[in-house]
Amino acid sequence: MADILEFPKPEPLWRDVLGEKLRAARTGRGETLTETAERAGISPQYLSEIERGRKEPSSEMIAAVAGALGTSLSELAGDVARELSGATLLAA
Repeated sequence: MADILEFPKPEPLWRDVLGEKLRAARTGRGETLTETAERAGISPQYLSEIERGRKEPSSEMIAAVAGALGTSLSELAGDVARELSGATLLAA
């Protein structure tokens, strides 16, 4: 009987985890894409692409969205890093 090859689970991408965190923060506040995007000074379409992990936003853009959601760039980056760190441990 042939051996089954197991491939390691790929690590999640920074932009995917960032998007998940931003979406969770926005929906947790009961806000629409339009409301949050307007306060951040970006289009709802761009915010949607960030949340879906389709865009790699600049640190300035991340800071603007974080501020619109009542958090900071450093707090958001820490949350993303902790999730990535945990995912890396699980993948190993």
